[in-house]
Amino acid sequence: QVQLVESGGGLVQAGGSLRLSCVASTRTFNNFAMGWFRQAPGKAREFVASINYNGNRLYYEDSVKGRFTISRDSAKNTVNLQMNSLKPEDTAVYYCAAGPVPSKDEYSYDFWGQGTQVTVSS
Repeated sequence: QVQLVESGGGLVQAGGSLRLSCVASTRTFNNFAMGWFRQAPGKAREFVASINYNGNRLYYEDSVKGRFTISRDSAKNTVNLQMNSLKPEDTAVYYCAAGPVPSKDEYSYDFWGQGTQVTVSS
């Protein structure tokens, strides 16, 4: 079992930045691909970004390319999402997830965090 705990969410003005972190409680962190997803009110959960087990393959949803950066720190069992140039449409609950491959499909992930709220004001 892997427990994931997100942090770093909050309220920010449009154009601002936030850095989300997700800590995984597992000794086998390097075995997992990690992903970030988000869910806005009334909408389905959607893919944001993912990273493979060793960090050399990164994937992004089109609307966040060039603004968001996913990274991982194996020494700290942490995956980060640096979010710059935030827009009101980025407002959502952000979830991190762990799974075997860095898929864009949420059903490929086995473990999920509780989520952290990101609100971007206009």
